[in-house]
Amino acid sequence: MSKLHEAKHHVNVTLEMDELDVTSVESKATYEEIKEYVLEKHGLRVTNLYIAQVKRKCGIIERENYNKSKSEVAKQTQCPEDKEMAIRDALEYFGMV
Repeated sequence: MSKLHEAKHHVNVTLEMDELDVTSVESKATYEEIKEYVLEKHGLRVTNLYIAQVKRKCGIIERENYNKSKSEVAKQTQCPEDKEMAIRDALEYFGMV
């Protein structure tokens, strides 16, 4: 591709965007969308940490966190059951579970 100007042959491709299926990335909700849904439907405020914990329990793979604690005994608050159920509802609503 770096020598594109030197190419002797070119291929023209026409692609209709409406024919493409939605990719898995496009079907996933962002953390902000999940927070908004939970707040509107359940009246609860949830954190990114709680969403990540519930996603992990549901088997949704997260990318590796490079901002890990240096302490071996780092403590994290665990998501309360009512908020976990609300987040699960949001994940189901967005088709992620």
